[in-house]
Amino acid sequence: MATASSAGYPESGRSQAARTERRVGAETKPAFKSTEFFVYLAAVVAVLVASAVVGDGFRDVDRFPADQAWLYVTLLTVGYMLSRGLAKCGSREPADRTDA
Repeated sequence: MATASSAGYPESGRSQAARTERRVGAETKPAFKSTEFFVYLAAVVAVLVASAVVGDGFRDVDRFPADQAWLYVTLLTVGYMLSRGLAKCGSREPADRTDA
């Protein structure tokens, strides 16, 4: 049941205070609360531990050197940042939205 206001716009029955309330919250959670964060940390630890454990192989040949391990950690970090960026990109509204 809508009635016309003096300006010709229908009134929704909500007060002015209710229409200007601040909505806090977004579609996505903070990064540290997501499962992918813990998977990322586990993958980084696994790569670094694997590099340390494999270490020196036959005839003092390092089969998984530190520079290669850090390259994998960098690639994991870039992948994680892209996944979080895509997750935030899909949110419908900013987390700190104010109606003015």
